[in-house]
Amino acid sequence: MPEVPASTPSPVPMPPPATAYPVTLSVDYPEHKRNRLTAFFRLFTVIPIAIVSALLTGFNANWNDRRWGSATWSGGDGWHYTYSTMGVLFLATLVMILFRQKYPKWWFDWNLALTRFGTRVGSYFVLLRDEYPSTDEEQAVHLDLRYPDVKKELNRWLPLVKWLLAIPHYVVLAFLVIAAVFATIFAWFAIVFAGSHPRSLFDFVVGVGRWAIRVGAYAFLLTTDRYPPFSLS
Repeated sequence: MPEVPASTPSPVPMPPPATAYPVTLSVDYPEHKRNRLTAFFRLFTVIPIAIVSALLTGFNANWNDRRWGSATWSGGDGWHYTYSTMGVLFLATLVMILFRQKYPKWWFDWNLALTRFGTRVGSYFVLLRDEYPSTDEEQAVHLDLRYPDVKKELNRWLPLVKWLLAIPHYVVLAFLVIAAVFATIFAWFAIVFAGSHPRSLFDFVVGVGRWAIRVGAYAFLLTTDRYPPFSLS
């Protein structure tokens, strides 16, 4: 009888590695000496591009004076401000996912482009970079959102409650944003007087921005159903 070779045990399949979160943000750290002059006047130099960003995101301001017969929801005199949902296509996307399980690619491209532009403006304002924000070029701020396969990756009912599920993140981000404000103030002094941005403060502010963008992509851009991690990295 021919000898039957002993069967080798099949290897135990290893679990697949955890995939990275489908929202990424990085900002190139400026190794060179910083521009002290533009940093000193950053509150003023950012105004033109901030106006452009405000126009895109639906900012509106108006003066209400009851003596001239005008009235607003607040019923008082003075300046009143209103905002849209950051200019992104939120409600339309929610309805499309809910009833058609679709996320039109050009809607996604608009949300991505607007988010990238706003991130460049924000990075300039909080002193992460010195080059003036471009309306279309990536520059040194790298933000990417992965286009979802809606039928396979997105639950059609979840967009109705994502904003509610993200409440713990709002609470944490409120404290982180306050800390980032102080980090930016300290960085302003360091840049103006020493010409450099402390790397630890730089990484912290970028991390806060990364956290906020992940929450925004989950709750409002609706590009992913993966719950955002409580992490700056």
